[in-house]
Amino acid sequence: MPLVAGVDSSTQSCKVVIRDAATGALVRSGRAPHPAGTEVDPAAWWGALLTALADAGGLDGVAAISIGGQQHGMVVLDAEGRVIRDALLWNDTRSAQAARELIGEVGADEYARRTGVVPVASFTATKLRWLRDAEPDNAARVAAVALPHDWLTWRLRGYGPVGESPLGPVLDELTTDRSDASGTAYWGAAGYDRELLVRALGHDAILPRVLGPADAAGRTPDGILVGPGAGDNAAAALGLDAASGDVVVSIGTSGTVFAVTDSPVADVSGTVAGFADATGRFLPLIATLNAARVLDATAGLLGVDHAELGRLALQAEPGASGAVLVPYFEGERTPNLPDATASFTGLTLANTTRPSIARAAVEGLLCGLADGLDAVRVQGVQARRLLLIGGAAQNPAVQAVAAQVFDLPVTVPAPGEYVADGAARQAAWVLTGERPAWPVASGDPLPVDTRAVIRRQYAERAAV
Repeated sequence: MPLVAGVDSSTQSCKVVIRDAATGALVRSGRAPHPAGTEVDPAAWWGALLTALADAGGLDGVAAISIGGQQHGMVVLDAEGRVIRDALLWNDTRSAQAARELIGEVGADEYARRTGVVPVASFTATKLRWLRDAEPDNAARVAAVALPHDWLTWRLRGYGPVGESPLGPVLDELTTDRSDASGTAYWGAAGYDRELLVRALGHDAILPRVLGPADAAGRTPDGILVGPGAGDNAAAALGLDAASGDVVVSIGTSGTVFAVTDSPVADVSGTVAGFADATGRFLPLIATLNAARVLDATAGLLGVDHAELGRLALQAEPGASGAVLVPYFEGERTPNLPDATASFTGLTLANTTRPSIARAAVEGLLCGLADGLDAVRVQGVQARRLLLIGGAAQNPAVQAVAAQVFDLPVTVPAPGEYVADGAARQAAWVLTGERPAWPVASGDPLPVDTRAVIRRQYAERAAV
């Protein structure tokens, strides 16, 4: 049986997995870093993809490939297929005012009805409005708008600027999928909403053709079949083979809580984004800007690594003896507070200790995500089990506190590159015409160990 490749082009790095198309067995893998920051030249992603593919031993034997990527990032192209300016990433909050303006002009109810989302600084439409207002000359040059995975898929198929690609700048060959399109705030169940695009950018532009879950985008110049790709969270859900009733909590650069549903969600408050998934269903989702980097910051403050931070946290009692971290280090998306800052509160001479500070960091991170789970449930989502993924999910303190914060059985699947794995599953689906039934390794659920004090004191401090 041939091989398939899956790519995760995330905020921090590019990961590649190459798997057996029939069994899903991992054959080889590779990775490469991305530059830091919230504003990045897409050429860095292309270079990292080529490096990661080389690190994975190349594409020998690979029959199909698909790319999962960070959502919302604004890649704007001119008529010659050149990137006009560095891409603004999902976690760039400079467009917060633009989001408020768009809501004021259109209305939150109308946005939710037409697109399933209400604009926040993360979404592409708000970044286009910022571009229109802050860099009008650049905005006027925009001939096409793409998302990160759209642009990489286009380049992988051989398209791009003259002199940098074999097939040249054929903008009409840009493609995307419904999961990534659903995070733009100008796409809905009826397709692209051109009026909302024009309202954001100031004029119409070419947008990627939206492919179905198993549609091929085309082929690489070497003949490898290319799948439609997906937004990172939708790819992760596919990699986990998540089903209705599953809620996934992912702790990476961002923190996300999402569920697979058969029906769309339209939350007029904007708290829950009514995204689509990579299988034809839906993926109601909340996102926090502050996730694993909360632990990074606290570990740096204490001068320890993540393992020691976890050991310290487990030395403290649930509730950290009253110490609370509200972890809005970069502002926040859920709740929508882009200008907020983090705060340690409730400190006393007795609880200002390394264990209490470490514990408060873990609790603050997870309480923010638990608030997100509550918001998803308000939209009618029935949750039966919780899958905890991401690098921080392997920390014993994070697992222990998760069992105390969430009121669902928490399962921690074996560590894996679930976004890349989902992209690989999609590639196999496109190749064979059937969704693959690859196994997913997961352990036994952690026993629910609810400690009400943790969320109660966090809620009190976060509301201040």
